[in-house]
Amino acid sequence: MGFEWIAIVMFVLFFVMILYGYPVAFSFSGTAIVFGLIGLLLGAFDLNLLRLLPNRWFGTMSDLTLLAIIFFVFMGAVFEKSGLAEDLLETLGILMGPMRGGLALAVIIVGTLLAAATGVVAATVIVMGLISLPVMVRYGYDHKLATGAIISSGTLAQLIPPSLVLVVLSDQIGVSVGDLFVGALIPGLMLAGLYAGYVMFIAFINPEAAPALPPEARTLKGMALLRRTMVAVFPPLFLIFAVLGSIFFGLAAPFEAGAVGAFGACLLTAFNGNL
Repeated sequence: MGFEWIAIVMFVLFFVMILYGYPVAFSFSGTAIVFGLIGLLLGAFDLNLLRLLPNRWFGTMSDLTLLAIIFFVFMGAVFEKSGLAEDLLETLGILMGPMRGGLALAVIIVGTLLAAATGVVAATVIVMGLISLPVMVRYGYDHKLATGAIISSGTLAQLIPPSLVLVVLSDQIGVSVGDLFVGALIPGLMLAGLYAGYVMFIAFINPEAAPALPPEARTLKGMALLRRTMVAVFPPLFLIFAVLGSIFFGLAAPFEAGAVGAFGACLLTAFNGNL
């Protein structure tokens, strides 16, 4: 056996570090550096290969397509900490709570909006899991349906623009990010619609699995609920249309739209008092 075992052990150690909770960035860089030094000591590759890495890094950092990832990740981090997602979930939960399966439908709608606003799966799943799962379980939702709605709607960020996966794919295959975003938007919305249809079907055939909110849990009604819905829904929608619309209509490059979105997310967070 040659030096192939180095790569095998490296990947095994990488996944072990991930499972133990180490940050992905440190797990990647740490295993790469350690096993790179091991490869040098064993003569698996030449030292000159390491000297080429700075040029590779500089080329990657100067790629304007990949630069958009930084802004979209920042948008996701801001949304996760801002409290906007919590307000959105709570408001839509109250709005749709009177119907069976309403909380699960609210989770799917919020997951779709967060996917279109951030493109980051982790931010979406963490926010909705921490907030909506205890509420759904408290009001008698089936555990499988509750967790399934959260996880499935959270992963919509993999497909619905501005998906980070599509940005990376655009750089690798040489296709415009805007074209990929346009091509993925309708399938992503169709997938969200299928999730919502499944929840409604389960609520119809098994009402106990997705009960309506009891009257005492509906704290807002009438104009007060309408005002809160507008305040919670319109700012994220405006940000989504500003980011995606500028890309779809060719008004801005992806990294420029990402910068606008990051700035807009900071403004919304400041207006919400959580910056």
